Amino acid sequence: MTKTKKILLVEDDAFLQELAAKKISSAGYDIWAASTGEEAIETIKKKEPDLIVLDIILPGINGFEVLEKIRNNQNKNIKNVPVVMLSNLGQKEEVNKAKKSGANDYMIKAHFTPDDIVKKIRTFL
Repeated sequence: MTKTKKILLVEDDAFLQELAAKKISSAGYDIWAASTGEEAIETIKKKEPDLIVLDIILPGINGFEVLEKIRNNQNKNIKNVPVVMLSNLGQKEEVNKAKKSGANDYMIKAHFTPDDIVKKIRTFL
């Protein structure tokens, strides 16, 4: 039997977090959620997720800082994990900064449904 893939959803909007988490879980993935950058980093260290969906604007440290900590991690399971940025920020600068920082993809919240998020996860796993 194959191991269930672990997804970490980092999103501070409780409604959106719950909506996306339910959709991801019903698609057959193990899901953990974090609401802050610090919580995300702790969860990443403990759980070593197979994919991270990461918001940019978070309380405490932001998604870019979390991404930087992931990409600079000594543990290659963490360092190489696919990261999909999910944000309301749709300017080209943010998208480019995310990609330069090591994000595998970038989704603008207003343009995607929870179903689209699951489809995106499947493309990486």
